[in-house]
Amino acid sequence: MNGTRITTPFGPTSTAAEVIAGVDLAGKRAVVTGASSGIGQETARVLAGAGAEVTLAVRDIAAGEKVASAIAGSAGSSRVRVALLDLADRVSVGEFVSAWAGPLHILVNNAGIMATPERRTPEGWELQFATNHLGHFALTTGLHSSLAAAAGARVVVVSSVGHVNGEVLFDDVNFERHPYNAWDAYSQSKTANVLFAVEAARRWAGYSIAVNALNPGRIASTGLTSHVDPDAAVPQSFDAAGSTGVSVKDIPQGAATSVLLAGSPLVEGVTGKYFEDCQEAAPFVPGIRRGVAAYALDPQKAARLWQLSLDLLAAAH
Repeated sequence: MNGTRITTPFGPTSTAAEVIAGVDLAGKRAVVTGASSGIGQETARVLAGAGAEVTLAVRDIAAGEKVASAIAGSAGSSRVRVALLDLADRVSVGEFVSAWAGPLHILVNNAGIMATPERRTPEGWELQFATNHLGHFALTTGLHSSLAAAAGARVVVVSSVGHVNGEVLFDDVNFERHPYNAWDAYSQSKTANVLFAVEAARRWAGYSIAVNALNPGRIASTGLTSHVDPDAAVPQSFDAAGSTGVSVKDIPQGAATSVLLAGSPLVEGVTGKYFEDCQEAAPFVPGIRRGVAAYALDPQKAARLWQLSLDLLAAAH
């Protein structure tokens, strides 16, 4: 322990395989969203290698099947499944939830898009907020009974250090009155990820469901950047690490904190926290690309976002 912050023997260069080495996840069932590439694929691979039954929740079934086959070969596991999930489509999310049967021990909300041009779902929701937050909100709350049935389930929410660039615009989450800015929308969605973990942890403590958020770090190459609008001006604080000392990670290192929170006994019972580099994050200090913003852990804002999310989903039906 470091003060009241949770620490582990692992750090920024630790890999996903290293943080789960020696851990037996046999009998556990896991879902990883966005598992057909990047850190989602690595997260799924390592969880399967530790013995978990893993479902790859993906938009592209063909790509998912190819990854599942590769994971089954490398992990020596036949318990790798693929299911369709488009987080920006509430019908798709509902179908995934309805099709799930039995307990769910690990849910890794990994999928995400970043700095897209202005786009909206048929409901009028801004696409990044809809995909990164609302879709995962609907998925996770929809699977609550399965998580509760697992007795000790873990929900892992992949956020970003980008959350420090902006709060949730509660009066205009869909940028209907504010001028749309791709990075503001991204930051909002990543702050929402952390606030969701805070409120879910509070609401679900009695069900033994742990919910934590994380910053995976600056990853050298993932599919996330393929969505970046080339015309969107990148804020200075999103630029290369420079003198901040934040190193670029490869994909196995980028998946480490997700896997730690998903399966390591070192964080058993930990909930409502935000991690980076396999440690609970310190408070954000302006100018340094690390830490967690106070507004992202604010319990009143977390409760407000939860209600707003429920209202948006209810109005869509």
